[in-house]
Amino acid sequence: MTRPPSPSAEAGLTVDGTGLLCVTLLLRLRAALDGARPGTVVHVIATDPAAPLDLPAWCHLTGHHYLGPVPVPGDRPVYALRLAADARPTRSGAPWHRADD
Repeated sequence: MTRPPSPSAEAGLTVDGTGLLCVTLLLRLRAALDGARPGTVVHVIATDPAAPLDLPAWCHLTGHHYLGPVPVPGDRPVYALRLAADARPTRSGAPWHRADD
């Protein structure tokens, strides 16, 4: 049995959402994930106070794996997720809705 990477696992992709509200952050995140391979660990820099709630919820919606906060030096919070091979697609202009809704 393989273990999922820890939140501190090295990122294959980093999405900088500094200063963005979660709506805009999810738009940026969804666009950044296009073409990324399943299993890729993504670090998301997110300063919106709602990010610790919104990112796990979005991962639940899509099927990606939320790994949690990443302990990094500095004043910008970083969260990790791992891309799932069987992720459910979302709408390009509304990534908080599944594509088939």
